[in-house]
Amino acid sequence: MIKILLIGWFLQTLEQALIAAQTTTDKVINKASFWQTHRKHTLNDRQVKMLNILLTDFYGNLTTKKWAIITKCSIDTALRDIDDLIQKGMLEKSEASGRSTSYEVAL
Repeated sequence: MIKILLIGWFLQTLEQALIAAQTTTDKVINKASFWQTHRKHTLNDRQVKMLNILLTDFYGNLTTKKWAIITKCSIDTALRDIDDLIQKGMLEKSEASGRSTSYEVAL
């Protein structure tokens, strides 16, 4: 009986590890594909930094204010960076507007 419980625990743990590995692999492939698709675009350091964060481990909604805080720039500069990425097809604007405006990577 104990052997059966141990085998069951082992299989569940293995399944969780495989799911985590698949999730990580998917993120890496999506990130590589994104950069390959957009390799022709010229970006500043702030844009590269934020896109890498967004493609790996960003949680929540990206706003102009969050961009400004993370990249240590003004809100006006953050908005210019974001607008440039939208024009290049690298970011998309949410449907909400005003103070609720947020952005996400265009995959």
